[in-house]
Amino acid sequence: MAEDKEERTEKTESAQAPAESQADAARSSEAAADKDASGARPLVVSPPPHLKAPDTTSKIMLTVVAALAPIMVYDIYLFKGAAISTFFWSIFGALLAEAGIQRLRRQRITLYDGSALLTGILFAMVLPPKVPFWLSFIGGFVAIALGKQIYGGLGHNIFNPALVGRVFVLISWAKHLTSDWYEKVSVDTISGATPLFVAKQLYQGTISADLTKFYSTALFRNPYGSMGEVSALLIILGLVILLAFRIIDWRTPAAYIGSVFVLTWWAGRDAIFYTLSGGVLFGAVFMATDYVTSPITKKGKVIFGLGCGFLTFLMRLYASTPEAVAYAILFMNALTPLIDTYTRPRVFGAVKNA
Repeated sequence: MAEDKEERTEKTESAQAPAESQADAARSSEAAADKDASGARPLVVSPPPHLKAPDTTSKIMLTVVAALAPIMVYDIYLFKGAAISTFFWSIFGALLAEAGIQRLRRQRITLYDGSALLTGILFAMVLPPKVPFWLSFIGGFVAIALGKQIYGGLGHNIFNPALVGRVFVLISWAKHLTSDWYEKVSVDTISGATPLFVAKQLYQGTISADLTKFYSTALFRNPYGSMGEVSALLIILGLVILLAFRIIDWRTPAAYIGSVFVLTWWAGRDAIFYTLSGGVLFGAVFMATDYVTSPITKKGKVIFGLGCGFLTFLMRLYASTPEAVAYAILFMNALTPLIDTYTRPRVFGAVKNA
């Protein structure tokens, strides 16, 4: 009896299977017909992830390069061959490190994704224009080797690669990073300094100077700093491009720049000067917004920007160095996993443990 029952059940299921297949086919045909009639895509039910975007790594990287292009062109216009040499050797060092290490590790060479190119450009922009070619090359190589590939490549690095290269060459050859400016400020008894160094001496009572005269310099033509600081207006243009194409989120730059401005004003110093001068704008737009080394949550982006701003303010006023953007961002890079952990939004429908 049991065997007969099982046999009848198998026959029934076998009979139902073709019917179900025919029903599925009919539903698919109906969906296709509906799509042809209305032009709309049918509802697709599938496992997660459900969020998709047409952006690719190469598209994102090249968009950032496009946002940097006006600054690069202006650098070449102002600094001529010095800028061309710095860009070339920085990019060459970065590309060589990327391809060479991937070849040694028997990995697919991914120069086409644009990440090494972007790192080389960013590294060049945190250098003075007149640095020796070998320094640009070594720094670009180290930026990729120690800032990216040592962690496993793109997406695995903890720190911003370009800033790793900057700090490496600053520690190794500080003289070039603090004196190879295209032009040098001459104020009172100070000669050969950057505007931030002049401000530090001013507030220490060593010299007398009018910082407001540097406003237009920082906005339109700044030959006294690194190549990325050449024009605040061009940096703002780059910010607009990145926001328009939704490459970056506004929260991190806004929190970074806003906190530097407010804290400097609270300390009784020239907030406009300290915001426009140095690497705050460039760092907030192009460095602190790096996908891999900055938080992914909305609250985390704000906390990250505020932390960068606070550390920049603190070190500018009380440390021996007049500039601190690179150190501030690298320090906050180290805190990014912790920030993401404690700002992760609660899963919809999840019950909080008592």
